Amino acid sequence: MAQIKLLGITGGIATGKSAVCEMLEKFGIPLIDFDILSREAVEPEKPAWKDITAFFGDSVLNKDKSINRTYLKKIVFEDSLKLKKLESFIHPRVKKRFTTLADVYFKKKPDGVIQAGVPLLIEADMTDMFDYIVLVWLSFEKQIKRLIKRDNIPYEQAKKIIDAQMLIEEKKEYADFIINNSGSLQNTEKQVKKLIKNFSI
Repeated sequence: MAQIKLLGITGGIATGKSAVCEMLEKFGIPLIDFDILSREAVEPEKPAWKDITAFFGDSVLNKDKSINRTYLKKIVFEDSLKLKKLESFIHPRVKKRFTTLADVYFKKKPDGVIQAGVPLLIEADMTDMFDYIVLVWLSFEKQIKRLIKRDNIPYEQAKKIIDAQMLIEEKKEYADFIINNSGSLQNTEKQVKKLIKNFSI
């Protein structure tokens, strides 16, 4: 089997991607988190921040000039065109930063393996960037319950957020491995161990 170098971890919102990434980290696979890269990309005065404020206006800013992510999410999840525009500001910068970080890692450790937590891996057409794609799956019913509880938002808002993304069932066809996160964390960890063992990661 060819050496797996880049492992893409994806899923839907509130399906438990972070928990799976933490488990893989525990087993020695370093993580590059696209959520963190996205936050860094929109820090005040950076190019993506300038694009966002030019398009959406200063109303999306907090008093310290940082992006009000909660307010911006509400705007874009109610308007698919604005969501696409926002993604066009952020995704290219995040991809570039990821490539730079991965190159630095592999220069230090050519035979190493990196995992990347990428919420919109499939939607952003990044499947070709990874040797192996892992989908963290959860039923719609459990997904929406976890999102409501996590973000303390009403059902209709949670549904809009989920509906704005590709359906979790559609993502299955892109995945090399599916982790069912609908049970206990112990059960999820068993699947993570199987992933590592079966594919010599």
